[in-house]
Amino acid sequence: MGSLVYDDDHAAEFDDRTLAHLQVIIVNKLRRLESFPFTWHDDRRTMTVWLSPATPLAFVFHGNRRPHLNRAWLEELALVANSSGGLLVVPEPPIPHAVEATEPA
Repeated sequence: MGSLVYDDDHAAEFDDRTLAHLQVIIVNKLRRLESFPFTWHDDRRTMTVWLSPATPLAFVFHGNRRPHLNRAWLEELALVANSSGGLLVVPEPPIPHAVEATEPA
């Protein structure tokens, strides 16, 4: 499990795969100087925080390998993040199966 640490002393835990996808979306929005709400659910509660370029953030991964990113999931997360409700962790869509290219004989 990785952690998103915000405001220096608050943390939200996510599996490393989810955290890697969130990192791409959050960093892209903050790089464009956008502020937005970020909502997630855990076993006990639903949390929403306001993220802005001034919010101290740290992405802490517990694994030593960067997970492969699912482009379809990034697109869905970006779409949600750009809505009026802000970023919400949505379920990962299936990864399309790779089709091997065959050369004509």
